[in-house]
Amino acid sequence: MTPPLFNPVAIQSGEEPLIGSAEAAEELCGRLNATMDELLSAIDTETKLVRAGKLIEASDIQPNKSELAKVYVADIEQFKRNALALSRLAPASIAALKARHEEFRSLLQINLAVLATAREVSQDIIKNVARKTSAGPATTTYGRSGTMSKDKIIGERGIAVDCNL
Repeated sequence: MTPPLFNPVAIQSGEEPLIGSAEAAEELCGRLNATMDELLSAIDTETKLVRAGKLIEASDIQPNKSELAKVYVADIEQFKRNALALSRLAPASIAALKARHEEFRSLLQINLAVLATAREVSQDIIKNVARKTSAGPATTTYGRSGTMSKDKIIGERGIAVDCNL
């Protein structure tokens, strides 16, 4: 008789079933590896697009990247719940995933640095535009004593944005 793929006690309690065989452990490792492949590809593409200044195209990747991240987190949670069984049933796959996870972490750090830089540049552009639009000629007025006031009074001015850029 072959051992069950999942722990029947966990199934009866309503929790997600725990891993009970080497096949199920390898399946989970393979699924996590495939998810990491897809997520790494999306992150790498996003990083290249942001570096190239193609922010609109990079933002198109976000929904897929977000969905892949959800799947990745769910797989990691299942990994945590099954840590003892996985280390016993699939030690070679676990070692390979740990090494792979280090690669994943370094690529994610690069991506986060690129996104942070793009955010800073965008904020600087917005601040400069705001500063330029508000820096106009000062309105000259007469003060209480009938002399010209040296206070700089700046009126609000509008801004137009060309979305076709």
